[in-house]
Amino acid sequence: MTAPGADDLPKHPSAAAEIPIESATSSTAPPTSTAPMDRIGKYELVREIGRGATSAVYLANDPFAGRQVAVKLVKQEALGDREYGRRFQKLFLTEASLVGKLNHPHIAAIYDAVADVDGSYIVMEFIDGPTLDEFCRVENLMPVSRVVELIFKCSKALDYALRIGIIHRDIKPANILVAPDGEIKISDFGAALSLASETTQVTGVGSPAYMSPEQVRDQQLNHQTDIFSLGVVMYQLLTGRLPFKATNNFSMVYQIINVDPPPPSVHRPEIPQAVDVIVKKALQKSLDRRYQTWSEFSSALAAVFGDLKSIAQPVPEAEKFSTLRDLEFFHGFGDADLWQVVRISSWSRHPTGTAVIQEGADGRSFFILASGEVRVTKNERLLTVLQAGQCFGEMSYLGTRDFHRSATVTALTDITLIEVSDEALSQATESCRNRFNAAFLELLVSRLEAANIRVSQLLVDRTVGAR
Repeated sequence: MTAPGADDLPKHPSAAAEIPIESATSSTAPPTSTAPMDRIGKYELVREIGRGATSAVYLANDPFAGRQVAVKLVKQEALGDREYGRRFQKLFLTEASLVGKLNHPHIAAIYDAVADVDGSYIVMEFIDGPTLDEFCRVENLMPVSRVVELIFKCSKALDYALRIGIIHRDIKPANILVAPDGEIKISDFGAALSLASETTQVTGVGSPAYMSPEQVRDQQLNHQTDIFSLGVVMYQLLTGRLPFKATNNFSMVYQIINVDPPPPSVHRPEIPQAVDVIVKKALQKSLDRRYQTWSEFSSALAAVFGDLKSIAQPVPEAEKFSTLRDLEFFHGFGDADLWQVVRISSWSRHPTGTAVIQEGADGRSFFILASGEVRVTKNERLLTVLQAGQCFGEMSYLGTRDFHRSATVTALTDITLIEVSDEALSQATESCRNRFNAAFLELLVSRLEAANIRVSQLLVDRTVGAR
């Protein structure tokens, strides 16, 4: 159960020593008062559900509306802080000004806001579910199609916010909640920029890992800063990794401004090239090269979503083991070795026409075709057709570290693909690695014999032709 808006501490790159990159929701700072509270204004408190550096969030009952709500109570000492007090006050007023304005199915509603001597608080829609942080771990990633769907919904919600003059400025997984029905809700508009406001906007707010290049430079912002931040979120949901990783904020800022991250498919090979292209454009450092509008971004997402939906659900482990046992490539593997393969391999399903390997691309993985057929081409000339049980890309494992793919492999039918990276194989048992080496040796011998037969046949044909 997660509270919207608990992480409301401004994070400025110039304050790296004082302000950590990590979310303030994990703060264990004790409350300033030990006296129990049972009510904030008209709202009956149920329990505390989140605590940040400047506020605590409570689950509460609204007796008048007959619903549960989340109440974010701002700490009085935060508003009175000599260094940051005015900034917190302005952020609170920004969020309070949005009461009743954000009426969208994918934005957490703001119902009420009060600022008086007894306390300053904001009342929001209560979402009984986790944030997207839960799905940014390598072991808990969503299917690619689900990620594209959620990012599409976020893009439409942020487009709606822009049309009423609001730029969020703090888009990150912790500020996107997942409701029990699976729908998402963008929350925490405390750092929002109102395009209609005539007051000086607070700068230096947001979470460094998700900031755009123009945001870390404290430049004038438009909606494209949220596009960049949502691109970072998409990258993390797809791969379980941030595109820009650093040990401190200064290093993070340098990477955001100067470093282009690798495509998501480098970390998760089943990600189609079309999705790589979308993420790359969302993360362009130049505003001219980034998506110009939310409509352009959402249209690109919608264009790939149909193809992704045709990819079946992840392959269950029992099916993986059974499939491996039936494939000729693994005939020399024992049960223990096959379970090792299940553990270290990545399985994916792809529709007809998917290019799973591109000629000239870098790669440190090899593949075994579990089902379907693929064609192998070089310079657009057909070399061969491979069927279930056959292997390709093995030279990336057997060759040099700077190996480049020598051919393109494209699905002729819907396929199921088994991928093993050299890094993953290095984590397997010695027995399993030896089985792979033996299988590759047998494969190379059979291919050499086939090549010799073709050469011999060519010589015979030439000899007969010369007569």
